[in-house]
Amino acid sequence: MAAMTPSARPFLNRRLAEFGTTIFAEMSALALSTGAINLGQGFPDTDGPEEIREAAVRALRDGRGNQYPPGPGVPELREAVAAHQRRRYGLAYDPGTEVLVTAGATEAIAASLLALVEPGDEVIAFEPYYDSYAASIAMAGGRRVPVTLRPHEGAFRLDLDELRDAVTDRTRLLLVNTPHNPTGTVLTRAELAEIARLAVERDLLVVTDEVYEHLVFDDAEHVPLASFPGMRERTVTIGSAGKTFSFTGWKVGWVASTPELTGAVRSAKQFLTYVASGPFQYAVAEALALPDAYFDTFRADMRAKRDMLAAGLADAGFEVFRPAGTYFVTTDIRPLGESDGFAFCRALPERAGVVAVPNAVFYDDREAGAPFVRFAFCKRTEVLEEAAKRLKAAF
Repeated sequence: MAAMTPSARPFLNRRLAEFGTTIFAEMSALALSTGAINLGQGFPDTDGPEEIREAAVRALRDGRGNQYPPGPGVPELREAVAAHQRRRYGLAYDPGTEVLVTAGATEAIAASLLALVEPGDEVIAFEPYYDSYAASIAMAGGRRVPVTLRPHEGAFRLDLDELRDAVTDRTRLLLVNTPHNPTGTVLTRAELAEIARLAVERDLLVVTDEVYEHLVFDDAEHVPLASFPGMRERTVTIGSAGKTFSFTGWKVGWVASTPELTGAVRSAKQFLTYVASGPFQYAVAEALALPDAYFDTFRADMRAKRDMLAAGLADAGFEVFRPAGTYFVTTDIRPLGESDGFAFCRALPERAGVVAVPNAVFYDDREAGAPFVRFAFCKRTEVLEEAAKRLKAAF
């Protein structure tokens, strides 16, 4: 049989050609190969509450979720999501028609954009942005329009005038992330009110990524955009169990919106995973009903870890942007005499025995993000202490 001649056309769809392998895979592989402390990828190094892990085991043993769960998600979890939104934020959702369970927030984002964006539509996203945003917009055939959060007085800030100027007649959707990964910015109530006014005025759809909703610190507060006037009917709210309960491998996320918008997202989602994480859905339903003490303790623990790592990074010579939310600290490496985040992060495991992520991968304008590097603090205290010691010794 004659050998097949490779096609001159690239195998990878041109919409995805610019993305390649995610930086998280590259840096985590580097951590494994060098034995460095991995503060790059955002996953905890301990499991969440024992009673929630046991709830998953109990579901497995009882045969709940071992076969395909219902397409929209198990009723117990959809009811728990609706109860959580009502109890925390006063937002009422019908669990039967307005809540959809997804394979983590990443699938929720992809399904939302595939469902709601037509080729040529413009999607505004706050830059730097989680890398799946750009890929999902591209897969939908949309055009991403970045509005850049810029450093100002120790934090990254949104320029509302720049956001308003970015909206055109081709703008279909705003993709909002607060608390914001990677910068740790938490949009204020006043900023969200202006975004809401703009969305209503220009008749825009909004997808909000709120996976870090329970990780806000100090005086910051998380306020869902859907709670503002005129936003309930145009907002797709995305949440996730992974970051809140420290079970990132379970991949349980959700969408809450109107029946029409949720139905549209479900139409796309059914051709992605269809369903996922059956037994874990039952466990997450129990997790969402945990008392306030769990969420308060979790937040206090992460705040202490933030303070520890931020102090260690500052002591090592980095300029530190103290996050108001999430479990990431963004730093500026220029005080260390560095300016190329990619080169810095690729050399860091050998140089200091620590892995971080260059923020430039989250920017369309790579130069704007070049000097910024992100560290995760969702690790055990002794790991953070050791990382801080290594960084100080190296720099």
